[in-house]
Amino acid sequence: MNELALLADLHRDTERQGPCGQAETRLAIELSGLRERRGLRIADLGCGTGASTLVLAHMLDASIVAVDFLEPFLETLTARADDAGVAERIIPCTASMEALDFAAESLDAIWSEGAIYNIGFERGVREWHRFLKPGGILAVSELTWLTERRPAELDAYWREQYAEVDTAAAKMALLEHHGYAPLGYFVLPRHCWLEGYYLPLQQRFQTFLSAHENSAAARTIVQDCRQEIDLYERYSQYFGYGFYIARKSGEG
Repeated sequence: MNELALLADLHRDTERQGPCGQAETRLAIELSGLRERRGLRIADLGCGTGASTLVLAHMLDASIVAVDFLEPFLETLTARADDAGVAERIIPCTASMEALDFAAESLDAIWSEGAIYNIGFERGVREWHRFLKPGGILAVSELTWLTERRPAELDAYWREQYAEVDTAAAKMALLEHHGYAPLGYFVLPRHCWLEGYYLPLQQRFQTFLSAHENSAAARTIVQDCRQEIDLYERYSQYFGYGFYIARKSGEG
């Protein structure tokens, strides 16, 4: 089993594949103004097993295209949508962010919690702009520096893992440069990382290792996760996920 398949297996039975929470998704929806609209078409990009998708389906009058390139995640999402009674409002779509085929100006909103890093923040906001209708909403959460200065250990780790990590001011400037008007921003609280993401993941480690016969590849994945968790527990005052909500304002 390759690394991608192993990662999918580790995360498949968790509610979330990154930090967030239902209350935070609801807050972003309120800031977006989408609740005032009807008959929406929304794409949830990098939806994982559907934590954000289900909140969108419950709160909005919308048809939601749930996009992920991992079929096992979409299978779990479909089962959860059935259980929640919102399956008829969700369209699972197996696709890569690098090969989206939405028509120009066909979406009222693009949602992406903790996933835009897969193609990079700037590329994402630039390329997704064309899919939004005039006045369409972009809502994404993104790794963000919370201070101008950080410990060298932390700075080196995240710049190796994700070179586009930057401050909220820099992210807002990119949004404006690429044709968006920022509507709101907030930082995800610690419980989104700990109770919402890391703790359920940690509870999966032993089962995951046993299922893969304690292979070197499986041990490496767990070790990498533990390193990230350790850094967050020691340095969470310096970095987090920022939730950015913006409206398409023109051609960027």
